[in-house]
Amino acid sequence: MEFEFWWLLALPLFFGLGWLAARVDIRHVMTESRSVPASYFRGLNYLLNEQPDRAIEAFIEVVKVDSDTVDLHFALGGLFRKRGEVERAIRMHQNLVEREDLSAEQQARARFELGQDYLKAGLLDRAENIFSALQLTDSSGRAQQFLLEIYVQEKDWARAVSLARTLSQGASHAMQAEIGHYLCELAQQAWMTDQIDVARQYLSDALSANRDCVRANVMLGDMAASKQSYAEAVTAWRRVEAQSPSYLALVAERIMEAYRALQREADGLAFLRSALARQFSFEVFNTVFAALLRLQGAEAAWLLARDELQRTSSLRCLDRLLEAEMLLPAQFRPQSDLSVLRHSVVQYIQTREAYQCSACGFRARNFFWHCPACSAWDSFPPQKKEE
Repeated sequence: MEFEFWWLLALPLFFGLGWLAARVDIRHVMTESRSVPASYFRGLNYLLNEQPDRAIEAFIEVVKVDSDTVDLHFALGGLFRKRGEVERAIRMHQNLVEREDLSAEQQARARFELGQDYLKAGLLDRAENIFSALQLTDSSGRAQQFLLEIYVQEKDWARAVSLARTLSQGASHAMQAEIGHYLCELAQQAWMTDQIDVARQYLSDALSANRDCVRANVMLGDMAASKQSYAEAVTAWRRVEAQSPSYLALVAERIMEAYRALQREADGLAFLRSALARQFSFEVFNTVFAALLRLQGAEAAWLLARDELQRTSSLRCLDRLLEAEMLLPAQFRPQSDLSVLRHSVVQYIQTREAYQCSACGFRARNFFWHCPACSAWDSFPPQKKEE
């Protein structure tokens, strides 16, 4: 290939064109940067320095200067809602919804944000209207999640069941556990109005939706016991161990009372002792301890407490050991010393034991299926914890 001398003349031309293009791009960038208000950059600087209050004020100045900053409106509205300034967030997103120059996607986003504002403000009917309308848009999945949250807050369990089933279809996270709880809530409502057959059907549906729904069997047992069908109640409560052994702690005392009503207390004691050997639970231990004390005397109860104390090193087991030992003949230990020691242990236990949510750490004296702090289901282990 021969060298053409005219190429030497073309090289400066190409260089000049490249230089000119670069100058045009730089001028364009400089022009755009000058058009952005200084308040915008101050706001960014405040955000980077973790000064959200001053950042918000700076961004508000930008919005006043340039009303076309749609993304900044969204950012400000989200910041207001996060800070608990819900009224300001609502005003910000309402202004966006009322604007006619926004695209369909931006309008949907504005309504979605406004729905979250209403939900945060407790205006559930308004939030529900917005999220119901958004089910026909690209935001349908997230809108349905918020709708489900609203139904749970409103205790509209029938619609919660229907929507949860819809969300579970083809979803990576099946909501079978939640559906089971919603059906149990419906059963509770039916039971309170003496619709026993309806309640039983809901509980059957709950077990069909989630075969590990412990709550359904607990309620089936409770309903049977309320009608003095103690054998049926025992059958339902004993199924709890097969579902989740730790939850036997919730029904151990009920099982013992049912066996006592059937005049088969020894059978109940044998079942609970075998369950205790399979998995330790203080609640089960406590029920067995009381039954042994009543049926076989202090020595049998003391032997049980001693063995379990060696196995678990629990203060509550120590308390029961001392209780049994105080009932034994005086040569084991002076009664006065035991009384003082046991009183100290009881005082300590009462201030240290509670049910604790595994999701948020909320502690409570009573057991909850639905955490009142973080709204998680099944987050309370059925055994109290010693702090």
